[in-house]
Amino acid sequence: MADARVAALDRVLEVTVLLGRDMTTSLAAVGLTVARTTLLWRLRETGPSTQSALARALGVSARNVTGLVDGLAEAGLVTREPHPTDRRATLVTPTARAERLLAGMAAGQTELAEQLFGGLSPERLHGLVSGLDEVLERLRTLVPGGAAS
Repeated sequence: MADARVAALDRVLEVTVLLGRDMTTSLAAVGLTVARTTLLWRLRETGPSTQSALARALGVSARNVTGLVDGLAEAGLVTREPHPTDRRATLVTPTARAERLLAGMAAGQTELAEQLFGGLSPERLHGLVSGLDEVLERLRTLVPGGAAS
């Protein structure tokens, strides 16, 4: 039984490496990093946000978010605007270019999901998702900061 568990972990690690490599390559092709894309994806979910809210949501320092926002602003993917009710705060807002880029990424995600899982029966797909949910629940308790996911 332990051999099956180790084999399962080996498969999960290989999937992680392959997906990470694919993501890094795909993002680099459009001039993005994983960190910058994570920030953009967060803005897509929440709408305009302050840098401090982004730092909390991403679990990084305010300085880190400032660097990410600087790079995204230079690339024309976000703007900084005065907060309507807090004179000390600035809102980070995705540009129309960023929205188009994110829509393309979402379409690519859907396409990859179809390529990877389209051939599985509904029962096998449900079993895979259920099993991964259990693994994720355990992993989130083992990894510092994992419960915030």
